[in-house]
Amino acid sequence: MLEARALDELALQRSQRATKQSGERFDRVLTKLGLVAEPDLYTHLGKFLDIPVLEPRGLPLEPVLTDKIPETFLRAAAILPLFVDQDRPALALTDPLDLEAVDALIYSTGLDFELRLLSPSLFEKAWAELYGKKSQGLALVADEAHIEAASEFDLQRLRDIANEAPVIRRVNQIMADAIEARASDIHVEPTLESVVVRFRIDGVLRATETLPPGFKAAITSRIKIMARLDIAERRLPQDGRIKMAIRGVDIDFRVSTIPTSHGESIVLRILDRSQTTLDFDALGFEPDTINTLRRTMRNPNGIVLVTGPTGSGKTTTLYTALKEITKPEVKVFTVEDPVEYQLAGVNQVQVQPAIGLDFPHTLRAILRQDPDVIMIGEIRDAETAKIAIQASLTGHLVFSTLHTNSAASSITRLVDMGVESYLIASTVKAVLAQRLVRRLCAHCEAPLEPKTQWRERFAGEAFTREKERLRAPAGCPSCRNSGYSGRSTIAELLLMNDTMQRLVCEGAPESALESCARSAGMTTMYQCGMGKAWRGETSIDEVLRVTRMD
Repeated sequence: MLEARALDELALQRSQRATKQSGERFDRVLTKLGLVAEPDLYTHLGKFLDIPVLEPRGLPLEPVLTDKIPETFLRAAAILPLFVDQDRPALALTDPLDLEAVDALIYSTGLDFELRLLSPSLFEKAWAELYGKKSQGLALVADEAHIEAASEFDLQRLRDIANEAPVIRRVNQIMADAIEARASDIHVEPTLESVVVRFRIDGVLRATETLPPGFKAAITSRIKIMARLDIAERRLPQDGRIKMAIRGVDIDFRVSTIPTSHGESIVLRILDRSQTTLDFDALGFEPDTINTLRRTMRNPNGIVLVTGPTGSGKTTTLYTALKEITKPEVKVFTVEDPVEYQLAGVNQVQVQPAIGLDFPHTLRAILRQDPDVIMIGEIRDAETAKIAIQASLTGHLVFSTLHTNSAASSITRLVDMGVESYLIASTVKAVLAQRLVRRLCAHCEAPLEPKTQWRERFAGEAFTREKERLRAPAGCPSCRNSGYSGRSTIAELLLMNDTMQRLVCEGAPESALESCARSAGMTTMYQCGMGKAWRGETSIDEVLRVTRMD
């Protein structure tokens, strides 16, 4: 590879050091560090070893030699049997140096195999298609009762099982599959009869595979070891973090465990910087909303709130705003729990309640750092809210989030926290409420029929001046038969004008605040979503699902 200039001397030395430290195979280290793409690596290996590399079109269409070779052996050795030219048996190897496995197969079957090279990612894809999800559980090649016994009584054995190659491969493959599916979360859930793995894709949970219950100890222990958690502690929730490279991309996983009646439930939140776009247009905001929001962001002081449920894109919106206003002459601080993405030119602080570094303490310290802009990850209590108010009154622009269902309800939430109404009216400049709706898959979207009822229902809405393109989801391989691919933001932006300030000071109810905002020109999330449906960006059902409207 050095001769072919696919790898330079410095990269070679780096990978050799990593191989020595980790104990992993040299070729796996090369791809994990992103120094060589997997297809290129196997092309060079094939030339060096004089073994043909198997291409996707050469994969078998159905399992072969199933009566002669156990699936457990093939899965553990990562070998795929096939026929070349319909009559010549061959073995596709991910590890060309595993000659013991090849010799064992020759001896047990009496066949003379040709050899082919097969990349690990292509092997995993082929295995899933040929042998199905049920067989993927065989990757652990362990006796269930033995694993269960180890999980309860022998921690050292449990560590050994968790560090065995099949377990490592299975967990790594689950994580890689989630990245490929563009999932935001991985759920590993033990039940009485199985271990269910689910991915949250575009905001919706989807089951991806089911493993036998005996494997829950091995899977759980492996994830906890990777996250540097205490594998002996099964009674209390734990939180940790995993950082790893998948196909050359550095990805963070936030890990949360909690004990249930059938074992520990684990959720891994995926923080993939490569999939995060900090751009209002790309996030799906309407042009009018973007322009108004940018004008609000130019205020030298005040509070801008972003509100919505968990997973509605609030943090991404705040990061996008900070990216736009961060300049050499502006000092920006954030206080977060945790810091999800690194922003250039921004001083980011992660709270650590265990040592007393909570939101209020951190905010007081930040105010002594001469900041211009402060972003608070979330206003969780009255103390944090009051410090944010004081910061805005002393000449700082403050961004933060709340968990409320609408823009107007965030005002009443602050009142409920104990913040005086006149302080809210004088400091809050705008409230942006948002949700994420799934985009229709461009490969399979279908015309919506009948449309008459919706045309009548939308009569008079501003978006009906545009060309109608009502569509419905259909489902195809490209979108994993969901009918949707990717997500877009729907939002409503409430501005604190004179009338709104008066209503807030008078303690007006949420309904009056929303009515005032709509009279001033606010487009509700429902209207925003239906506008996207009218233009064919999403479906009516999806907007109704997200906004909970009938």
